[in-house]
Amino acid sequence: MYKLNVLQYPVLKDISIDSSYSLAALSNNENLKVLLEEYKNRFSFSSLNTLHFSKESLLGFLLGLDGDIAVSLGESEALIEASKAYKKLGFNLDFIPINKNGQLDYESIKDKYSYIFVSSYIMDTYVKVDLFEVKKRSKAKIIGNISATLDCTNIDIAFLDAYKLSGYASSSVLLHNDLLEKQVLGEIDIISLQNIIKTQAFSYEKENKSMFINALKKELKDDFFFFVDPFLSLENTLHFGLKNIKAREIIRALSLYDIFTSNGEGCSLGLMKPSRILQEMLYSENDSRQALSFSFTSIFSKEDIDYICKIISKVYRQIKVLND
Repeated sequence: MYKLNVLQYPVLKDISIDSSYSLAALSNNENLKVLLEEYKNRFSFSSLNTLHFSKESLLGFLLGLDGDIAVSLGESEALIEASKAYKKLGFNLDFIPINKNGQLDYESIKDKYSYIFVSSYIMDTYVKVDLFEVKKRSKAKIIGNISATLDCTNIDIAFLDAYKLSGYASSSVLLHNDLLEKQVLGEIDIISLQNIIKTQAFSYEKENKSMFINALKKELKDDFFFFVDPFLSLENTLHFGLKNIKAREIIRALSLYDIFTSNGEGCSLGLMKPSRILQEMLYSENDSRQALSFSFTSIFSKEDIDYICKIISKVYRQIKVLND
């Protein structure tokens, strides 16, 4: 089995609920306090909240912020939908565009914002974002998702997504330095806290990317193309397209060979829509349906890579003949 659809996030092997963390009346809840302290020590933030990562919960979060807000169009579907709902209610919110090359449009960032939602990479394409550049252009508090790297540099409010880090869709953890209203213990999702803290630092497998690019070019030639410069994206990911073939056809066919890949980020998991991110970059809906994503959590041998790319080429040409 060749797993290239892990979305760069590990799945916990052991999901456990430790009853010693359960809240009790007339108790100092010492074990929970120790867990909260572990977060503070590991991520160097003084406070945390938990929040379900959904359109409705994120809309409530936006409504609780005071000041002008900007949101990168490279963020998750839940946040974009919440932002649209926020604007429909009559509140001011600006979207920061993505350029045709897949990078954030830094020129659009103004110094009028109190908060900017922007993570360290663009969803779906995995193109890295220069948060230092964002900081240079605005005094806003940066709210970003750090689930891919666990790196809090240049982030003022950091999101840790339980479903990305553990594989289970429970609450996200928001890390901050007293920037948000204090959450009472009874509102904190303790199970999410337990599972997320088990996550270890990621090891990027950088060797795979170049080897896969060379092998794909050799097998597919002009039928293979990049939506974004592959070396602008996270080191353990590869995002590309196969001309005139819908990604879902390739994904289904490859699974019969025990080769598992995806067509984008975890945020769009299960959606039948083409990538919104690619359409923000002005690709057509049809072109956006051709996107495939690889993510690497282990090193593949050259023989494995050659085999995978030969099968991709074979399946591609079979589907193309059938479609014609």
